[in-house]
Amino acid sequence: MARNNTQADIKSLIESFEVFYKRYYWDFLVDLSCSYPQKKSLEINFVDLDNYDSNLAEMFLTSPDDILEAANIALCDIDLPSGVILHEAHARFVNTPSKRKIRALRSEDTGRFITIEGLVVKTTEVGERIAIATYECPFCHHFFQIKQARLALEEPYECPQEDGGCGRKSNRFLLRDDKTSHLDAQKIRIQESPEELRGGEMPYGLDIYLEDDLVGKVYPGDRVVVSGVIRRYLRTKGNIKTPYYERYFEANSLELKQEAFDELDITESDIRQIHELSKVAGIYGQFVKSFAPTIYGHEKIKEAIVLQMFGGYAKRMPDGITVLRGDIHILLVGDPGTAKSVMLKYAKGLAPRSIYVSGKGSSEAGLTAAAVKDDFGEGRWTLEAGAMVMADKGLACVDEIDKMREETRDALHEALEQQTVSIAKAGINAQLNARASLLAAANPVMGRFSIYDPLAKQINMKPTLLSRFDLIFTFYDKPEEETDSKMAEYILNNSLSGELIQCAAAGVHLDRVSKDCMDAGIELLIPPIEKDLMRKYIAWSRQKVFPVMTKEARAIFLEFFKKIRKTAYDDENAPIPITARQLDALVRLGEASARTRLSTEVTVDDAKQVVALVEHCLNTVFVDPESGKLDVDWVDGTAKTKQNIVRSVTDTIRVLNREYGEEVPVVEIVEAASFEGYTEADVDDAIQIMLRDGLLYRPGNGVVRLVK
Repeated sequence: MARNNTQADIKSLIESFEVFYKRYYWDFLVDLSCSYPQKKSLEINFVDLDNYDSNLAEMFLTSPDDILEAANIALCDIDLPSGVILHEAHARFVNTPSKRKIRALRSEDTGRFITIEGLVVKTTEVGERIAIATYECPFCHHFFQIKQARLALEEPYECPQEDGGCGRKSNRFLLRDDKTSHLDAQKIRIQESPEELRGGEMPYGLDIYLEDDLVGKVYPGDRVVVSGVIRRYLRTKGNIKTPYYERYFEANSLELKQEAFDELDITESDIRQIHELSKVAGIYGQFVKSFAPTIYGHEKIKEAIVLQMFGGYAKRMPDGITVLRGDIHILLVGDPGTAKSVMLKYAKGLAPRSIYVSGKGSSEAGLTAAAVKDDFGEGRWTLEAGAMVMADKGLACVDEIDKMREETRDALHEALEQQTVSIAKAGINAQLNARASLLAAANPVMGRFSIYDPLAKQINMKPTLLSRFDLIFTFYDKPEEETDSKMAEYILNNSLSGELIQCAAAGVHLDRVSKDCMDAGIELLIPPIEKDLMRKYIAWSRQKVFPVMTKEARAIFLEFFKKIRKTAYDDENAPIPITARQLDALVRLGEASARTRLSTEVTVDDAKQVVALVEHCLNTVFVDPESGKLDVDWVDGTAKTKQNIVRSVTDTIRVLNREYGEEVPVVEIVEAASFEGYTEADVDDAIQIMLRDGLLYRPGNGVVRLVK
């Protein structure tokens, strides 16, 4: 805790800091005086203070209160050539050696100067607080001041005689707001970054109080480094004080982490390993084999997820406004028990920055962001980050996305394409960054996936949201003797490997299992590239590598796009096979492929690999089973064949309007359509599409009416 220094001690500290400023920070002070009061802070590197006076530096870490006061007073007192008096300037200390994790904070840290890192999850509006309150005595009208702490207003009980007052006691001292000193104030909450947590750990959080020029600089989703002093106050339950303390943090300095993946400690040795690994022949395939080795098959899907983790990169266009996203979004849909959730969990554990949520338990606020009024903001509105915002510049894994409420899924539209989350509520207009890739998994509504029903219908997801995904993969649990045999053997070998590893860890010796068998079994679970190295490799490539397409790669992408689109050139009734979205996806995937080699160029090999991947995705998901042709609209249930039925049903209803008026019986539509070869199921599908698109509505049972 802080020492009880005498006035002489404080004066000595002030003089010491005046010398320190003149010796180490004179030029900085001159610059500060030129931009004051727009800029109020002098950033002091702790190393400089330690070099100046190691005892003072040590005292600062253990008993910072008096030293911080002296440092700020010295700033006000120092004479500068500009003649400016820095009477409201602040000394901000950075790069201190006293770094702590939030969960490692203990009682002995209270009152010390420490540094913590974390993820901003909540922010209040910027408000005001009283720094020094001025009171007027009701008897002698004497004015006197009381310095205020943060959490409760300190009021006088007598007029101070030592300050020239009358010394009388009263509970009616008048707070003179016109003579009181105020500061801008803001409260934020930070919590441990998700990548720092082991499986099953709940993130610890800490409330941070910001003042003056520190306010309004950070938003939910930002990663920050905060230095300051740990404080505490007694917790209350109603009007009863408990013996337990609540901890909070008075910030002295605040730094926004500009560089992504700074939380990973990548050493010089790691960098050498990364560059050596990038030169290994077939490194692309090694990364794919290293992803979820316990899962049998699904190589194309593993390849896609690996490319998603490497990602492309965002590109700002010459107009200065348009930004093309580089993050890759993937949707996995299929039968239960086909390892979708396992893949999501593995990706979450492997990606350098990642968040995992389940759609069943997620709200709109939990997925994107929200403005809420709660106790944290003390009755004011606060901004709260959701999973997409917290996964900024990383990977968001959303399992069971089909189980979400419709309004929750709707909130994803902006996050997936514009990569922001906009909030307009209660006078708050904010736009938070959500520059994250989305890896989502969904189960069909009826339990089993059907190749004969459109995807949108099976997972109850809007076509506009489905179109945001660069790649969509489907899983089928189709019995097949040879495949089943290999998969079963693989699963049993994995189980044996796990048993052997557990026995080896417990020191259990199995006489009937030879050492060679144990080693061979254990090797099945060991990926070619070790997990920590792979995480660092991905992080390093995303930080340092920004590949550019070669002329040859660009030609391959163009030729593929034109070849697929060519099928619709000569027939105006032909379905649209692919759109420009797939071309954008090719570019992003090509950049990701180049990053697996730390290459600065997207080569022909990269282009061929990702073209094969996209072609596989198109042929398994986007083919209309009725026509056998690629149809990008098949996914949302409005394939060209369906559009023809809709058109025919619309014409039929218009003809029947002459006989039945505006409200036409459905049975009459079915009978009329049967003469054109359409079944009752075809008509029902067409009506459902028209109801969804707002072309039709049901005014009563058994009748429909066209929207004019």
